Amino acid sequence: MAPRSSLTIVLAAGEGTRMRSSIPKVLHPVAGQSLLAHVLGAAPNGAGAALAVVVGPGQEAVEQEAKRLRPEAATFVQRERLGTAHAVLAARDAIRRGASDLLVVFGDTPLISAATLKRLREPLNKGADLAVLAFRAADPSGYGRLLVQGNRLISIREQAEATAEERAINLCNAGAMAFDGRTAMAVIEKIRNANSKGEYYLSDAVAIVRDLGLEAIVVEANEDEVRGINNKAQLAEAEQVMQARLRKAALDAGVTMIAPDTVYLAADTKFGDDVTIEPYVVIGPGVSISDGTVIHSFSHIVQSSIGKNASVGPFARMRPGTTLGDGAKIGNFVETKAAILEAGAKVNHLSYVGDAHVGAKANIGAGTITCNYDGFGKHKTEIGAGAFIGTNSSLVAPVKIGNGAYIGSGSVISRDVPDDASALERNEQTIREGGARRIRERKTRGNKPKDA
Repeated sequence: MAPRSSLTIVLAAGEGTRMRSSIPKVLHPVAGQSLLAHVLGAAPNGAGAALAVVVGPGQEAVEQEAKRLRPEAATFVQRERLGTAHAVLAARDAIRRGASDLLVVFGDTPLISAATLKRLREPLNKGADLAVLAFRAADPSGYGRLLVQGNRLISIREQAEATAEERAINLCNAGAMAFDGRTAMAVIEKIRNANSKGEYYLSDAVAIVRDLGLEAIVVEANEDEVRGINNKAQLAEAEQVMQARLRKAALDAGVTMIAPDTVYLAADTKFGDDVTIEPYVVIGPGVSISDGTVIHSFSHIVQSSIGKNASVGPFARMRPGTTLGDGAKIGNFVETKAAILEAGAKVNHLSYVGDAHVGAKANIGAGTITCNYDGFGKHKTEIGAGAFIGTNSSLVAPVKIGNGAYIGSGSVISRDVPDDASALERNEQTIREGGARRIRERKTRGNKPKDA
């Protein structure tokens, strides 16, 4: 028999209740990560832990997500939707490998923690054959009720089969279970279809364990932690809970948030010391923010890296692939994408910088655009260190502006500019005396002038 530390994890990631969406349920996001990613992040990993993911037919995208997160995962297809026990048995080949523990979790519970799954396994070390995760429901309607005598779990009664007295019980089944690997297969294979649909309930394992003279134990968790997602309303509720967790963690780590409830974070957001986040900021996946940086109000940041003592916003949008160096600044109504701004570079307002490399201490004036797309492909703009780009300039990529170069306002630059050179592309201004009067006369001849 395998040592006690060995583990098989069966994660049931089938579709279940529809979300009125073409996206599989477990791929819907909470805090920028799929439901499946959150559960796999909490599931044990490392030596001795083998993961089996059970998916429904045609769920290749779910398989791909599982493999992306845990490349070693084995995947199994549940061809028919015949209940939770039937889903677990789809991975019977993985269960039969003989691990000491079997942990069953579900892909639609994104708030579950690694600590809770660890606690769920602990009774097995003390001789229990089955541990069931439970919670105290504010409204137990629809949940299976846990029937307990003393410290022992006797049975799980589904809502439809419960008596009025049993329905008053608020200790409910959260779904996740830990089995002693030596008896798990024998117990699960004894489960029989229990309703008119021919479904097999994993919850029936409790009664089977008791009938075999084995021990079943309850492990309680907070209700928020075991929320299952079956519709968009529950998805939004889970997002609220996750955001509260992430905000608290950020505050505890020293991040200053002036109005925390207005800030949205991703599960993988990384903060340095003395970071300040002003109200109404949205931070998506893949963002790191270094020491002393300020993110001003109404900014949106995704897949970007921000250096120390930088400044972003207000009303800035940082799209994927943006890197800001130490002390760099992007200001109000600036959008960046696949852009590197070296230390001290500034794009203060009303500009788009995409597919670009901006050198240290370069200054990009208001209304500047890197024209990176020609209708067929993307092209790169290079702006050297210390360069000055005048207001309302268009840099037509591919183009290189040299170190210390100076671009006059209103220019359309389509050829490389050498280091320390100046470039101005602008039609000569002409003045026609009386021209404005003649235009007015021509436009209003025979008509009464309209009020401005």
